[in-house]
Amino acid sequence: MAVVVKFMLQEIEQALNEIRPALAMHAGDVEFVSFENGILSLRFLGLCSSCPLSQMTLKMGIEVHLQQRFPDIKKVEAV
Repeated sequence: MAVVVKFMLQEIEQALNEIRPALAMHAGDVEFVSFENGILSLRFLGLCSSCPLSQMTLKMGIEVHLQQRFPDIKKVEAV
């Protein structure tokens, strides 16, 4: 079980790496915090941390992208 979780976390990090260039264009970034009970917690960094559009980016961009790849993700939230 632990091997499966570790593999999934590596895959999530890889998917986040695909998103990072778009965030970097706006001087921002995102980091993985945790994944528990289907909820993926991320932290916005750089200008994304104070951007008023970050929740839209989170829900309509990052969450949609990750849920398409990982059906086990029920929700993505910023912490």
